[in-house]
Amino acid sequence: MNRRSGLVPFRLSVQMVLSIVALVILAAAAVGLPAIWFIRSQLDRQAWSLLDQGSQATRALYAARLNDLTNQARLVAQQPGLRERVGENIQPDLADFLHLQQSGTGLDLVVVCDVNQQPLAQTDTTITGEVCRSSTVGFYLDPSAPLPRLWMVASQPIRSDAASQGKVVVGNLLNDRFALQMRNQTGLEQVLMANGQLLASSLPGEATTMAAVTPQPESPAPLASQGLQRGHFSMNDQPYDAYSFFLGDSGAMNLVLLPVSDLASIQRQLTWGMAASILAVVALGSIAGVLLSRRISRPLADLANAAAALRKGDLVSPVAVKTNVPEIALVGYTLEDARAALQHNLTQLGQEKAWMDHLLESIVEGIVTMDQHGRITFFSQGAERITGLKQSQVIGRYCDDIFRPVEANERFSQLMPAPGRQQKIALALRSGRQVTLDVTGAKLAPLEAGIARVVLVLRDVSDQEAVHRLLGDFLANISHEFRTPLSALAASIELLLDQLPDLSLAELQQLLNSLHLGIRSLQTLIDNLLEGASIETGHFRVYPRPTSLRDIIDEAIHMMQPLLDKYGQHLVVDVSPDLPQIQADPRRTAQVFVNLLSNAIKYGPAEAVISVTAAEDDGDLKISVADRGPGIPPEQVGHVFRRFVYLGTGDERAQSGIGLGLSVVKAIVEAQGGQVGVANRPGGGAVFWFTLPIVASERGDL
Repeated sequence: MNRRSGLVPFRLSVQMVLSIVALVILAAAAVGLPAIWFIRSQLDRQAWSLLDQGSQATRALYAARLNDLTNQARLVAQQPGLRERVGENIQPDLADFLHLQQSGTGLDLVVVCDVNQQPLAQTDTTITGEVCRSSTVGFYLDPSAPLPRLWMVASQPIRSDAASQGKVVVGNLLNDRFALQMRNQTGLEQVLMANGQLLASSLPGEATTMAAVTPQPESPAPLASQGLQRGHFSMNDQPYDAYSFFLGDSGAMNLVLLPVSDLASIQRQLTWGMAASILAVVALGSIAGVLLSRRISRPLADLANAAAALRKGDLVSPVAVKTNVPEIALVGYTLEDARAALQHNLTQLGQEKAWMDHLLESIVEGIVTMDQHGRITFFSQGAERITGLKQSQVIGRYCDDIFRPVEANERFSQLMPAPGRQQKIALALRSGRQVTLDVTGAKLAPLEAGIARVVLVLRDVSDQEAVHRLLGDFLANISHEFRTPLSALAASIELLLDQLPDLSLAELQQLLNSLHLGIRSLQTLIDNLLEGASIETGHFRVYPRPTSLRDIIDEAIHMMQPLLDKYGQHLVVDVSPDLPQIQADPRRTAQVFVNLLSNAIKYGPAEAVISVTAAEDDGDLKISVADRGPGIPPEQVGHVFRRFVYLGTGDERAQSGIGLGLSVVKAIVEAQGGQVGVANRPGGGAVFWFTLPIVASERGDL
């Protein structure tokens, strides 16, 4: 293949050496790179863990200092001498008193504010009066100095006889000395910044260059919820990993720093050491590859020549390879066995192909195969006999061009059955004759293609269809012949109900109700005969439209109420008025209810209760009709919806009918896209159920 494409292949020994070197490099990289990544990630994780602990300790120290500062403010505010001096407004004595309190408590700032939040006296005259209007406990950024100063402040009210005399504000300046104290307590460097300006630092030397925290995109989300920000910080060209958090509402930020220059040096040393190890392993692997290739390449070349001969179709020459390498010798023996087996299999395949060709040609049914595009790839003699077409006329052509359905607006490819299904299709042949084919579909995936092909088995059922149509027409004609006189009889009976004065009202009502029930039963029987005939002949059609289930049930109850009254049975309808509309043929669906209610009345005892329920079920409406009859024998559960099936219950009323009602129910429901079923009811009786689709707009599909 390489010679045909113009490429010059490498020698086998060179390929083996290159392959071994590549494998060694991949193996070393597969081991070394994850190790480097793991160690670096561990170092980073430990560094961030140390910073996390340091930031938590820093915040805890701030909280403790604020608590101490609050206590000191409370002690100063409770001094009797302070209340007296504030009450007398002796400012010189008040200032001396504040300096005395400052020297005794270690505070950097003590301010007394009046009730109007104006300073009366203060130990630090450079701070502005804004400190009197600061929060009770927190941080205060004083912008009055050339370089802003950050204070930690706390205040307490001064009260005399429950009356407020102002408040005391105490504070400590957060400067380099404070940052050094925090570093000594946390073990990590501390930096205080505000608006990009350095306020205090525990770092050695004076800052000449400084960069703020650069947030990391991968910073964990919980940090943000805690007011923390993780990132990098640099000062005097020295890199640091940093956790930063804001100090209250002052706008100032505290940075907890960890130097990372040593960590980067360790990572570089690790990378260079691993790279040197990989190069050493590659060199040793290359030497081993050269030695191994010399031992293997010669017998492999013999095997390559033998394989080339097999590819050319030489199955006679034996494969002989001389080598001291057991694995290569085993390959040679295996190749020789494969040659012999392939020769034997080809002989058998030729015989089997001839037999299969003979078998396909002798099958009466027609067999047609098509590719994924619908083009015919095989056409048996049976298919030729059925269609009158020759194989040479159809091979390579589309099935829609060969098979023409009787209905002009239909295409054969749309009527083909799914794999494992059957479908009757009426075709118009080129000779002008119409045939009805029973078509069975299947999928075929040949080994050489790997793409599934469609297989159709054609059977001519035109004669059987003609017989079925004749039988259906016969039943339909008989039913129509009976229906006309029965309708007239019903009209006459209704007329007699108004004109028989000789009978008592009760007798007359009983007689006419009996006749009326007989006529209703005969009409139901004739309806079922007609539906059975239309189903058998393939002319059965439904016309679904959005309709109310309650209206259909009311119509069926109106038809069946006389029969319910005759046997003293009670009908309970549990159907919510809020149910959505169904997509159904109202007349056909009413016939379903009539047949199910007729069965429930026929098999149920007198004075029994018949229940009708409906509920939504997975996009459909499920309707159930439950009776208290003898139930369905287990051996007949799977046959109740077939034609001419009788349930042997021993009840004389149950013996009436011809066994078409439930088969008509099944046909009507399934034609509307629903399902039917039956189950025995706990406590006796049977529950017949069916489903109908809900109108799409009410189901929310639009």
